[in-house]
Amino acid sequence: MDYNSLQISIEQGIAHVELAIPQKANALTKQSWEEIPDCFRKLSKMPECRVIVISGQGKHFCGGIDLNFLMMMGQSSQQECEGRKRESMREMILGLQDAFTAIEQCKKPVIAAVHGGCIGAGVDMVTACDMRYAVEDAYFQVKEIDVGMVADVGTLQRLPKIIPDGIAREMCYTGRKVSGKEAAGSGLANASFSDQETMMKEVMAIAKTIAAKSPLSIRGTKEMLIYSRDHSVEDGLKYIATWNSAMLMSEDLAKALEASMMKKVPEFRD
Repeated sequence: MDYNSLQISIEQGIAHVELAIPQKANALTKQSWEEIPDCFRKLSKMPECRVIVISGQGKHFCGGIDLNFLMMMGQSSQQECEGRKRESMREMILGLQDAFTAIEQCKKPVIAAVHGGCIGAGVDMVTACDMRYAVEDAYFQVKEIDVGMVADVGTLQRLPKIIPDGIAREMCYTGRKVSGKEAAGSGLANASFSDQETMMKEVMAIAKTIAAKSPLSIRGTKEMLIYSRDHSVEDGLKYIATWNSAMLMSEDLAKALEASMMKKVPEFRD
């Protein structure tokens, strides 16, 4: 996969996706919004990819949406009819949302490794990931409130399902910077680390652990967790019963049981 705003490498089942516009603090350009969903949909279907780590090059994880692109969006519709102009704007916003929904819907677990600033659309992005880790002096900021707009690409929908509602509201109403250390305390980040090198080492170790598990089971577990988040307990139980009636008697289960009996580490096909 060859992209201009992203750099991709795959090794030992781990795909490392780097936001690669460090000269713009990895602000998300028009090209970024097009390449991100394409990247994650392809990785989702790629057997040799079992888990994904997303990080940023340069001083910051993500500086939010590129302001030039944001201005272009506001001026893009040539429709004279006000209704059609607003319809066009709605379609553009839905397209941006789709970029991060592709991360959430990716069949492989996605881990965000945050350093520096994770601002605006960067928060939208990481809330669509499965797990988040941060450097202690990194910061998360719902910046949209400071530029007179309502966050519209996923933060307001996903953040309250990750951290306590009151803390989510405080972040979204005030736009204040939440440090990586504080984020770990609230549950926004799984853990925080003293420096980026240590964080990446630990994140890659976690990714390696996940990559060694049954890919079929990991894919099923991710689907069940997302489904259960958005449905009742009863609905979730019925869905997993149906899922496992089809998937339980897999080659992976047999391999795992055999390896356990022989005190060996199981090896699963992609």
